[in-house]
Order: sequence, then structure tokens, then C-alpha cells
Amino acid sequence: MANVLVVDDSTVMRKNLRSLLSQAGYSVADEAVNGVDAYKKYKQHKPDFVTMDINMPDADGIEGVKLILKDFPDARIIMVSAIDQREMVVEALKAGAKHYILKPVTLDKIIEVISKVAK
Repeated sequence: MANVLVVDDSTVMRKNLRSLLSQAGYSVADEAVNGVDAYKKYKQHKPDFVTMDINMPDADGIEGVKLILKDFPDARIIMVSAIDQREMVVEALKAGAKHYILKPVTLDKIIEVISKVAK
């Protein structure tokens, strides 16, 4: 069973993602609230995948992608963003994120994107 690190500053969104990932057959290794926290938790757990929100206080998702990939270049990071964050998604992909999911996140979207990234 693949482990996932869920990164989002919203408790409700983390809970929602945890539930959807569980339904999809994944286990949640841990949760983080910003990019710096994501790096620390990634280093600790080395999960198979990361779902990373873009807009977070202190260190946003793009910063988180850069921090993680600097030390863990094989990390598989999937951005989670709102429809109006297209430029930031492109920036995150250029920084090394593997894919993205637009909110609202659904079970089908999670399964589809993680299976694409897993290949």
C-alpha cells in the first residue's frame, strides 16, 4: 500500500483528502500545514506520493516542492489547486511537481492522477 503525505493549511481539506485517499486504497503517512512542514515530514517518512496545496501561509506549495526536490529528486509531488491558480500550477510543474488536481478533489481524480504519476 502506497503512503501519501497530505500538505494543506486547511484542516477540512486535509481530512477530506485523507478520507478520499483511504477510499482509494492509500495510507496517509502524515499531514503538513505548509511547505517547510512538508519538507520536514517528507524527510521523516519518505512517502510514495505527496499531495501539495499551492496557497499556504509561511511557505507555499511551490516553496515546498523546491525544498523537497532539492534533497529528494525522485519525490512524486501532486499539486492540489483551485481553478484560478493556473500560473502557480505551471510554476510548480516547472519546479518539478509531477501532476496536479483541480479542486474540488474527487475520488476518481485522485485515482487517475496517482496512477499516472506512479508509472
